[in-house]
Amino acid sequence: MFVKIYIYHIKRDKTEEYFRIQEKAREIYRKFIDSETTYLQSRSDTTKWIEITKYRSEEEYDKGIALINTEKEIQELFKSFQSILVDRKREIVEENFIEVMNTSIL
Repeated sequence: MFVKIYIYHIKRDKTEEYFRIQEKAREIYRKFIDSETTYLQSRSDTTKWIEITKYRSEEEYDKGIALINTEKEIQELFKSFQSILVDRKREIVEENFIEVMNTSIL
C-alpha cells in the first residue's frame, strides 16, 4: 500500500465546512482512484488535523491524481480548503509512506 499523510491546521469554527469540502473531494476521487482515508484531530490542539490516505500502489495514485488534478471542481475545493486553514499555521505538511505491516486487535 502507498500512503499519503497530510498535517494541517483548520480554524476551530470551520470544522463543518472542512467535512463538506472533504466529502465533495471524495466524490471526485472515487471517479478515478480507490482509496481509504482516516481523519485524526489532535486532542491537545483541536485545530491540528492529520489525514491518512491509503492507495493500492504509488503507480495507481500517480495515474489517478493526474486525472483528478485536471478537474476544475477539485481546484476550487482546494482554494476553499486553503481559506479555512488557521492564518498563522497555513502550512500543509505532505509525506509519502509505504505500508509495511497492518495489524488489528479490534
